[in-house]
Amino acid sequence: MSKRSHVFDMVVALAAFATLAVAPTVTSNQALFDLLIRCSALALFATSLNLLVGYTGMVSFGHGMFFGLGAYGFGLIMQRTSIPIPLALLASLSIAAMVATVVGAICVRLKDIYFAFVTLAFQMLFYSLITSWVSFTGGDQGLRGGIPRPVFFGIDLAKHTHLYLFSSALMIIGLLAMRHIAESPFGYSLRVIRDNALRASFLGINVWRMKLAVFVIAGTFAALGGAVMSLFVSGAYPEFANWQMSGEAVFMIMLGGLGVFLGPLVGTLLLLLLNDLITRFTEYYGLALGLVILLFTLGLRKGLLDFAVDLVRRRAAPHGALSTEVAHE
Repeated sequence: MSKRSHVFDMVVALAAFATLAVAPTVTSNQALFDLLIRCSALALFATSLNLLVGYTGMVSFGHGMFFGLGAYGFGLIMQRTSIPIPLALLASLSIAAMVATVVGAICVRLKDIYFAFVTLAFQMLFYSLITSWVSFTGGDQGLRGGIPRPVFFGIDLAKHTHLYLFSSALMIIGLLAMRHIAESPFGYSLRVIRDNALRASFLGINVWRMKLAVFVIAGTFAALGGAVMSLFVSGAYPEFANWQMSGEAVFMIMLGGLGVFLGPLVGTLLLLLLNDLITRFTEYYGLALGLVILLFTLGLRKGLLDFAVDLVRRRAAPHGALSTEVAHE
């Protein structure tokens, strides 16, 4: 990434946070802030999965394991220790990174469907551990009793506005970090691996090491999303680590787009809005959502942001070609 691009991304990130920070002064609609907090958690989750799917060509059906691990890890640390929230976050992310290293060392050696299903197997193993270890995780009932929220640096997450701003800040920092990774030489090496892993190895890229590195990075950012969600619900539940969670992340990517970095963020917001809208008017949630997914996959044949970017490029192409021809004459 060039220095100019890095500065531009920083400016966009600061402008986005400023816009989100102004919102509490404009409206007091708590439902809106709840939506944005959930969006912050799930956008981190979906974007981290897209590092695997969109940038590396590794389709993981078990990515929800790390979302659940972040939620349970952070919640248990806060319940059983008295350390500050930032340290608890770092500890939970470190645990997720270590687990991702072990799981990834096994999974990334596999290709295509085998990789996808082995990641799913690890997720179901983790889900079974959560539901069966009742004395530690709460089992089917989830991690109950609430999550302590001691004040740190003047930030009181017991206040809804502070929680909203804190979640928004973590989302923007996380997205900015993943954007920097995706546009770095490391990110472009991932694209080479996605397009042709054999050729990448001929070029001197250690394919196994690169895949393991991005697997760990993606798992860590997914865990950050899980920690944000655990703060929002003041607990953790087995559903966070179930296979449906990974399926939702795939839906988010499909809705928003694989090829544009902010596609998963757009897809997350779309899915949350669809959830709220569909459940208001019909009890056939699965059927309605399936029809929407079919509309995108068969109609647009790509995510919404991918479609929009392609449309802009197609409209700009004739003008650009004409300008080049005129300049040549």
